[in-house]
Amino acid sequence: MALAMNYVRSINAPPGTLTLEAAPAASGVPLAAASSSTVEASPEKASHEWSSYNRELASQRYSPLSQIDHDNVGTLKVLCTYDTKQYSSFEAGLIMVNGALIGTTERDIFSIDPATCAENWRTRDRSDDLRASRGAAYLDGLLFRGHGDGRVAAYDFKTGARVWETSIANRRLGESVGAAPIAWNGLVFIGNAGGDEKGVKGRMYALEAKTGRIVWEFYLVPKGPNDPTRGPQGATPLDSSTWGNEPDTPITGGATWSSYSLDPERGELYIPTGNAAPNFAKGPRKGTNLYSGSVVVLDAKTGAYVRHYEITSGDWHDWDVSNAPALIRTRAGKRLMAVAPKDGHLYGFDLDSNALIYRRPVDRIQNADMPFSTEVAVHFCPGTGGGAEFNGPSYHPGTNMILVGEVDRCSSIRLQSNAEIHAVKLGAGWTAMATHNPFDIFGVSDPYREAGGWIYASDADTGEWRWRARSNYPILSGITTTAGGLVFFGDMGGNFYALDIASGQRRLSMNLGGAIAGGVITYAVAGAQKVAVAAGFTAVLWPTRVVTGKVVILGLPPP
Repeated sequence: MALAMNYVRSINAPPGTLTLEAAPAASGVPLAAASSSTVEASPEKASHEWSSYNRELASQRYSPLSQIDHDNVGTLKVLCTYDTKQYSSFEAGLIMVNGALIGTTERDIFSIDPATCAENWRTRDRSDDLRASRGAAYLDGLLFRGHGDGRVAAYDFKTGARVWETSIANRRLGESVGAAPIAWNGLVFIGNAGGDEKGVKGRMYALEAKTGRIVWEFYLVPKGPNDPTRGPQGATPLDSSTWGNEPDTPITGGATWSSYSLDPERGELYIPTGNAAPNFAKGPRKGTNLYSGSVVVLDAKTGAYVRHYEITSGDWHDWDVSNAPALIRTRAGKRLMAVAPKDGHLYGFDLDSNALIYRRPVDRIQNADMPFSTEVAVHFCPGTGGGAEFNGPSYHPGTNMILVGEVDRCSSIRLQSNAEIHAVKLGAGWTAMATHNPFDIFGVSDPYREAGGWIYASDADTGEWRWRARSNYPILSGITTTAGGLVFFGDMGGNFYALDIASGQRRLSMNLGGAIAGGVITYAVAGAQKVAVAAGFTAVLWPTRVVTGKVVILGLPPP
């Protein structure tokens, strides 16, 4: 039924358009003076691989490869395609490591040749109903991914054979493990999703990479005396004082569902946390609801609390901190955390003082402060499916610019009564949206034809935008910048783009045949730079073309 709806809704879909605008008075270095040639890549960044969800642990999504540049990118061709043969919300963050390209679907993990798309192996590890898998991590000959039934599993890199599995979530309560883990120093870091289900509390875990043993557990919202303990607890100052819940209203939310960042020099793990629930009703959860809507920093080895950054805490719009922050050193020498949640803003925090330096709009913002009501629907932007979703910023050091992709789509919310909110059973969806339509429990989205997407290029030191481009389709894909002076991304109309990083001018556009909501990565094989794209996202909440998920590999034609 859902696929049939998308067939109808995607008929006569318009071609992709991209409209560029330059800032009237860009601050800092003029655009013409910004050059990728100023980049001096460190040995770690000089790698030809894309070995983690955001390429490296700091989540900068920048590649030092420059073979494909603004002069020759227009000749880029599709070299091969790997068809998953599944109709799914294909949004995996691809990785390329040790000569293999790794991807995941809701049910499978697979390895393919990064030049020819030939399948090395593919493993289905018990079918489950995971809504989305955002990818795998690699460390020391093993691959790691989460599952819909609450397991994290490890697989042999060469054969795909399962090595171990560990349960970190309760599927009967609505929990799952859809995030892309990261791995470092013998540990795998991953948390549970499901914070929109009543009674689910977000938690973060470190697992021993060789065995799957839980090294530590950290509750991202207050842990109660009856909550399960799955491993040694990371030290925390958190209590329930910022929640104000009544005794019969369980603390809910703060789950984590995309990926994470890590500062290897300091051994600090950065965790983006989701909304508190009920999503749209503040009454049952008065206060700032810590640590929901925050970035929580932990000691990666022990799980002990270090600090947190409140970003959308206390929110009532379902504006999660939805993706991994980028940890960067700016042109002015600042240690900066750049984060773009679902609220349509780009945030810059000074990591030495922990001060907020800027908060800049990078999307359409409307009715952000208007309270919701049981009487009339309130229309607001970004909507619950708007802003920056599960793919975060990219930092280009040569231009000192942060690139962010956004969904420009609004929603309308009318609240349930207090009695209806309190009557929801544990483990059921707890958004507080008044509707009989199961597709509208996260709000009534504006018609898809009115939606679009933004890509903003902003100065890392000031947050001021230098150029921006609006697509007629939402932008959910990974954003990748390169030393070749380019930014690669895709949109939900299946349009793949390469823009000049300094000016935003379009250098390439082609349609890959299915919505692009997953990884867009670049790497080199035998000295030849490639680009790999996860295309073919299909889900009823997004009226996209109905196609199977595919990995599309592009490269330059032979000389």
